[in-house]
Amino acid sequence: MLEGKSVNLRIMEREDLSLLKEWVNNLEFEGDYEPISQETKTDLERRYDQLKEGQWFFIEKKDGTKIGYIAHFLANEKRTALGYALAPSERGKGYGSEAIKIMVDYLFMSKNIVRVQAEINPENVASQRALENAGFKKEGILRKAFFSRGEWIDTAIFSILRKEWKEPEILTRKT
Repeated sequence: MLEGKSVNLRIMEREDLSLLKEWVNNLEFEGDYEPISQETKTDLERRYDQLKEGQWFFIEKKDGTKIGYIAHFLANEKRTALGYALAPSERGKGYGSEAIKIMVDYLFMSKNIVRVQAEINPENVASQRALENAGFKKEGILRKAFFSRGEWIDTAIFSILRKEWKEPEILTRKT
């Protein structure tokens, strides 16, 4: 488990996919900025089994309550990317920013990579704020790059470079 100040990240096991299925199939949980999709447990199991160079984690409060998920994966088989979502009732409390910081610390401390990136809907101000709070910088907009809810929309790319990160903000070595 990766421990933060307010939240922990616990790696998702195959048997945890039932809860993830409930979340990704719930339009309210996924929010207004994510595409509408419906996935079976079998679909998620297939994605889980085929995930290369990536992992899914639950975002948990200190009492163990699962409030969301965060994942890292290879984008275009070259770049490490993040994806995440929080329960609507837990948004705006700093949990997303902290989960992103924990994941960035983990990735730069355990992988030989130079950047971590995330793509978001440019209208998703809360997600933009969470990324910026974690040290990410906006790189630009890809026009009409993402199909969601019946239309092609822009996507904003944010990244943090290893040289900008410098040292762990949350994860530390315990002696």
